[in-house]
Amino acid sequence: MPTAEAPILVVEDDPFLRLAGIVLDPTTATERYAAFADFFAHEEPDFDGYCARVRARVGAFFPCQVRLVETVEDMRTRLPGARGLIVESLLVGPSELAAGAELVAVQKYGAMPRNIDAAACAKRGVKVLTFRRRANIACAEVAITLMLTLAKKMHRLAGRISVEQLAAEGYTYKPFDRRHTPNSNWARIPGVRMLHESTLGIIGLGEIGREIALRAAAFGMRILYYQRTRLPESEERQLQLSYVPLEQLLAQSDWIVPQVPGGPSTRNLIDRARFAQMKPGACLVNISNPNLVDRAALIEALKSGRLGGFALDPQYEAPGRSDDELLGFGNVVLSPHIAAQPRFNALDDIADLLAGLAKEIVA
Repeated sequence: MPTAEAPILVVEDDPFLRLAGIVLDPTTATERYAAFADFFAHEEPDFDGYCARVRARVGAFFPCQVRLVETVEDMRTRLPGARGLIVESLLVGPSELAAGAELVAVQKYGAMPRNIDAAACAKRGVKVLTFRRRANIACAEVAITLMLTLAKKMHRLAGRISVEQLAAEGYTYKPFDRRHTPNSNWARIPGVRMLHESTLGIIGLGEIGREIALRAAAFGMRILYYQRTRLPESEERQLQLSYVPLEQLLAQSDWIVPQVPGGPSTRNLIDRARFAQMKPGACLVNISNPNLVDRAALIEALKSGRLGGFALDPQYEAPGRSDDELLGFGNVVLSPHIAAQPRFNALDDIADLLAGLAKEIVA
């Protein structure tokens, strides 16, 4: 059990950040501990062993009093006495720092501490910690995978190598005159695309959006982006991308990736009007939130042929339905919410985060 002298850690109540309490605070409800053990079981069957390993890494940081907070107001009331603070989206400024007079470090659950007033922290001598989340990297990998899958039609062609199999997909075999020609693409598959020299439009350049941009640049793509606040020119040069208004991004992009948080303000961000603005034949890849795309408008765009392809992870329903209308389109790829996987991304991220924070708080 944590003692009165045990360090106090305030943590934003994000579903993954709840792991901090499970690992560090022995008073965490057994029901929650069991739920997380089950959540990770398919890749980490020894959850007790994982917790023990992380506790060994953090030393005197265990046991710890972990206070979960949902709002900035709640955070201010819970900060007195706290030595550490972990946030993902909650704002941390002078008022919060004043409430946490004993704070030593503020940990951002990610690499971009835009919600933390770095100058105010420096003035108070509070260290700001960041790290690059493996889950964000995994999401970017899936975005590129989905683009490649659509571009190369791998969802329709993988394992289909016989004349009969290809005929079932609608490709009629007709041999080339091999006395004169090569035999490349002997199945005569039309419409295979390249990422190289095509245009990618990213809507929202947060941490995942940046990870996608880094990988797209390596493929030789032209990268456009749109968000409410334009980046400094130095960052645009570093990431090899160009800022354009949303309408221009939609009209020029061969690949469109909306990468903004879900919520009332972004629901149906891509609607009938946005589909009408898109370049004919463009592909839409959504690994953020399904509700960013108006489902009815999406199906209309697919039926009309204006949308060249669509990929989605996660789905509108979880679990999905085997009779989902989207499954009937040959240019649609759906996957069951795997973008941030494997589970060890979250486990290793939290282990590294807590170990780094411990060095600042109990050193």
